[in-house]
Amino acid sequence: MLPRCFYPAVVFVKSEWDVVVAGGGPAGLFFAIKAAEGGLDVLVLDKKQEIGSPVRCAEGLGVDGVNMLLNAGLPDSDGWKGWPVKGAYLYAPNGRSVRIPGNGYVVERPIMEREMAKAATRKGARVLAAHDVCDVIKEGGRVAGVRARFLGEEREFRAPLVIAADGFESLLARKAGLNTFQPAYHVDSGFEYLMSGLDIDADAIHLFFGRDVAPRGYVWIFPKGDNTANVGIGIDARLDATAKQYLDRWIEKHGKDYGLSNASVLEVRGGGIPVGGFLKKMTADGLIVVGDAAHQVHPLHGGGMFLAMEAAEIAADVALKAFERGDFADSTLSEYNDRWWKLRGRSLETALKLRYAFERLDDEDFNYLVDVLGSEDVLAMAEGDAGAVRSIALRVLKDRPRLAWKFREFIGDVVMGSGG
Repeated sequence: MLPRCFYPAVVFVKSEWDVVVAGGGPAGLFFAIKAAEGGLDVLVLDKKQEIGSPVRCAEGLGVDGVNMLLNAGLPDSDGWKGWPVKGAYLYAPNGRSVRIPGNGYVVERPIMEREMAKAATRKGARVLAAHDVCDVIKEGGRVAGVRARFLGEEREFRAPLVIAADGFESLLARKAGLNTFQPAYHVDSGFEYLMSGLDIDADAIHLFFGRDVAPRGYVWIFPKGDNTANVGIGIDARLDATAKQYLDRWIEKHGKDYGLSNASVLEVRGGGIPVGGFLKKMTADGLIVVGDAAHQVHPLHGGGMFLAMEAAEIAADVALKAFERGDFADSTLSEYNDRWWKLRGRSLETALKLRYAFERLDDEDFNYLVDVLGSEDVLAMAEGDAGAVRSIALRVLKDRPRLAWKFREFIGDVVMGSGG
């Protein structure tokens, strides 16, 4: 046994905090940065042995998200910002494509999250890896802290406010009594290779659509520079074939067309992706739920980092107000629900209706849409702009009325005006 002086400092972490955050991903860490910046005593607990690993996403982040992180104190470094891209190509099954303009980055997520943890620490928060939060502590019916396992030892951390940022299978939200049930219909299965030795246009992201390519989803290539890219797929999790099987089949069939024939596989990743089922209620007495734990993921493309940080920023502002009042009741914290739904929830519901419609499209429909939709149309749909989408739908349906049935829910709620 090592002498006592060699035990890590985390053994002696205090047990009383203003806020305990379960989860050290983008949502939890961004909350910690903003809350600590406002003067709160914040502890972040993450179950992973290493902050930022393993990677379970394609690592794309728009300029707005990168600027949020720069403004939050991350260094302006390519180390975490990764590879700059200028928009994306969307490919129909027949190979035709439309280019969507834009600027963003394929970030190095492990480095990004570690830089976020450092920024939170500089502002006064404490971040502890290898702490698996396993239960909530309740007092008088309200959440009053968490229990976490560290190297086989169970420890308690108490706080008047707990942030559940523990991923889309959130344990804490359920333990607190919130309904976080996610039907299989709203879950996609993702699988990805980090590949090297590619010969592709590295200035843009590449997205491939089609019923045979990726039912309800798409294949992606996210360039990372130096002939390296994240090559992955997201599909309906209910299918008999796995995401890996679909991706391998696509690479075997089309890899040579997109410079993958001689590529090496450096890393393999996979996991579930929530693509709908947004929580109507994300607060309880002493608890706020953010990020994937609140299903705050875009239902069309499955991206969630920016949405997670955006929600975390709202949550931090609400938390600071709660401490000013000394009131952590659900009725106070529910301001977070109202603000998030007003800012983002409605547009994501519009995007979800579009997802329902796209699920019914066959390859001929995809080919048609890529031919007739412009880049601004695609951007409007991705942003869930109900007014713009209404105009697009009317134009498309006039030219191709057989799509009306496939867009039936969307037509009823948006085109007819009740969802706008």
